[in-house]
Amino acid sequence: MDPPAEKPGEAGGLQITPQLLKSRTGEFSLESILLLKLRGLGLADLGCLGECLGLEWLDLSGNALTHLGPLASLRQLAVLNVSNNRLTGLEPLATCENLQSLNAAGNLLATPGQLQCLAGLPCLEYLRLRDPLARLSNPLCASPSYWAAVRELLPGLKVIDGERVIGRGSEFYQLCRDLDSSLHPSSSPGPRATEAQPWVEPGYWESWPSRSSSILEEACRQFQDTLQECWDLDRQASDSLAQAEQVLSSAGPTSSFVF
Repeated sequence: MDPPAEKPGEAGGLQITPQLLKSRTGEFSLESILLLKLRGLGLADLGCLGECLGLEWLDLSGNALTHLGPLASLRQLAVLNVSNNRLTGLEPLATCENLQSLNAAGNLLATPGQLQCLAGLPCLEYLRLRDPLARLSNPLCASPSYWAAVRELLPGLKVIDGERVIGRGSEFYQLCRDLDSSLHPSSSPGPRATEAQPWVEPGYWESWPSRSSSILEEACRQFQDTLQECWDLDRQASDSLAQAEQVLSSAGPTSSFVF
């Protein structure tokens, strides 16, 4: 059965409703939802999403969102993908104190100053504003000083656009950037160097909340329930076989039957 139709939202888009969330997750309480994938649904209004107070992993990519207001109440949110929308600001995320990974490629962020709201997030380590493989970017990425500006504004970042800037492996990425700069075409005529393309598919490096013990506990609980059902079915099958054997043995010789 398809999910119930969403209510019309702003700009003719769709709005998130409690019925939509419950039908896609199977949860009766919005606060019980931990992971949510709402990719490519044409959403323009986040509606009641702010009531999912336990949400830790959220994918809103490929919609028509222009603001993230309801996300301001999601204090447990650790991984967020809002790529390929129409966002001009990220201010509501300033209160998402547990946010670790943010993908905002393919929006309308025009200046590094629009990232200032992320400066107070102590856990933020992964930020993507540009995704060459998916051909997604933001206007601010066109500036030659884009990388330096983002690193100065958000010094706690370890990975920007899929490239490590701090810690083990950062020297390799710096070497690649230096080589890429040396291959840029000069003013003299000559063959133009082709732009390097990423080696993996979009979303390959997206992280899940590593500290999420609640997600692990829920997965273990579901596994134990499924395992218990298997044990019950096995016991029922064994009982049925035993009864069948007893009936056949009490029926006498079966020489008249041909198998």
